[in-house]
Amino acid sequence: MTQLLMAGAVAAGVVLMLAPICIPILHRLKFGQSIRAEGPKSHQVKSGTPTMGGIFLIAGIVAGTLAFAEWNAKIFLALFILLGHFVLGFVDDYLKVVRKHNQGLLARYKLAGQILIVIVTTVVASELLVDFSPKIWLPVADVTLDAGRWYLPFMLLVMVGASNAVNLTDGLDGLASGCMAIAASCYAVICLLTGHEDLAVFCAATVGACVGFLRFNFHPAKVFMGDTGSLALGGAFAAVGILTHTEILLAIVGFVFVCEALSVILQVISFQTTGKRIFRMSPLHHHFELGGWSEVKVVFVFWTVGLVAGIIGLSML
Repeated sequence: MTQLLMAGAVAAGVVLMLAPICIPILHRLKFGQSIRAEGPKSHQVKSGTPTMGGIFLIAGIVAGTLAFAEWNAKIFLALFILLGHFVLGFVDDYLKVVRKHNQGLLARYKLAGQILIVIVTTVVASELLVDFSPKIWLPVADVTLDAGRWYLPFMLLVMVGASNAVNLTDGLDGLASGCMAIAASCYAVICLLTGHEDLAVFCAATVGACVGFLRFNFHPAKVFMGDTGSLALGGAFAAVGILTHTEILLAIVGFVFVCEALSVILQVISFQTTGKRIFRMSPLHHHFELGGWSEVKVVFVFWTVGLVAGIIGLSML
């Protein structure tokens, strides 16, 4: 438990130390967030707020993990998945913010990067981790399925789904960082209960970094994490699920992320097939904003839902 607390403290400390240095630099470099014209009107005041704060957020996670986790293949794989998604997010932000390419990193290149991450993870894990196998545990039923050759595409689905879901959640001040702090806290407990103490330290560092980031990201935000941070956090979330063989549990603990992603999918399908929208706007947090909720209220309600979902996920063990 001491290691977990220290990892979280170091991660938070690194973020709190780097943020006051990095935010003015991001300002000077004009790495400001562009706000969609079709988004909520209240968000227009955020235009120009520095983005790519994920740089010091992820630095905190890496520092806290390396300082207090046992250096083994599992930890390095978790960091590899985290940093692999960090690179994809950084390139995406760089193209959008610096090069002014509206689309950022094209979806096919992002997917190619994630396929590479999955292949490297599978090869290394198969060689170095004795408990790594193509099996999927189903909570509640407590049944383990042998996925065989389908495990590789399943891993890709988990990584793509988790990274994009967290990315979509990052639309309000403090929403993604707060929800991830809650989800990672629950997964730290899950890792301890399933005998993955090393990954529990990784989760604790994620919690600490997210809490430290909230100091600058809560409303009114002084900095946004950008895809640099959100894709990496989603990758980290996927990593602990895959390396603990609790991939299905990710969808329960990360219920808020799932709802955000589903709202976008359902909105697109509905509009393309019927010409009608299910939600006022997607992702889901914008639906409630346009319904009259304040940004802070939406964030606190989603945090609460995330906490309840985490407790339910823990109870399934």
